[in-house]
Amino acid sequence: MGRSRYHVLGTQPHFLTCTVINWIPLFGKVEFTQIILDSLNFLQRQQRLTLYGYVIMENHLHLIASAASLSKEIANFKSFTARSIIDLLEKNKSNYILNQFELYKLKHKTKQEYQLWQEGFHPQVILDEEMFRQKLDYIHNNPVRRGYVDDPAHWRYSSCRNYMGELGLLQVELIDV
Repeated sequence: MGRSRYHVLGTQPHFLTCTVINWIPLFGKVEFTQIILDSLNFLQRQQRLTLYGYVIMENHLHLIASAASLSKEIANFKSFTARSIIDLLEKNKSNYILNQFELYKLKHKTKQEYQLWQEGFHPQVILDEEMFRQKLDYIHNNPVRRGYVDDPAHWRYSSCRNYMGELGLLQVELIDV
């Protein structure tokens, strides 16, 4: 794996985005989304990642997260989830999606047959409370902007419910906003 061109400083929260290669709408299938949820939950239980906010859309996800080594943890997350999803696709003989992952794989990735995630995760350090609030609102309103729901709390793959005092699919470290 090549060196990341992104540099994460310290353990402060960062806004980040992970995108499926060529924006393929993978997470419309619950079993793939569950792999993402289970992996994030594992990292939290192992105290390797602190999650402050999230949304999982059909072809990308946004997180507000921190870790002692955020770049390493996100790289591990992307590697593990890609392997798990590709294994499931192969098991289910989902050749169309696998062919897409092969077609759009970057040419320099010669040691792998498929590429699920775009390179990088575009971290932006959260500098203050106002920026945190802006990024959290952006995350929670992503499904509304896409026209999937009228109310951000109706999107189950988001931390919006957590911030409303309700039970979400993942635990998050709540910040008073």
